[in-house]
Amino acid sequence: QVQLVESGGGLVQAGGSLRLSCAASGRTFRGYGMGWFRQAPGKEREFVATINWGGGSTSYADSVKGRFTISRDNAKNTMYLQMGSLKPEDTAVYYCAADPRDLSQTMAITPHYWGQGTQVTVSS
Repeated sequence: QVQLVESGGGLVQAGGSLRLSCAASGRTFRGYGMGWFRQAPGKEREFVATINWGGGSTSYADSVKGRFTISRDNAKNTMYLQMGSLKPEDTAVYYCAADPRDLSQTMAITPHYWGQGTQVTVSS
């Protein structure tokens, strides 16, 4: 079992930056690929970014490519999402997710575990 807890959300002006964190716990976390998703009001949850277990492979949605950076520190059991050049359309609840596969062969994450989400609001 893996437990995920996000933090770092908040209110920021357009053009600003935020860094989200996702802390993982549970003895089976080792080897897991991870990712970020988001859900805006009235919309379906959508993929944002994924990262493999080793951290050497990443994938991004076109809407955030070049503005967001996903990373992880396995020694701290923590994943990050550095968000820059934020836009009002980035406003959403951001969720971290974990996949028991390490995602070294494919970046198509299939979440088995979800965090509770953290709100990001970008004002214009």
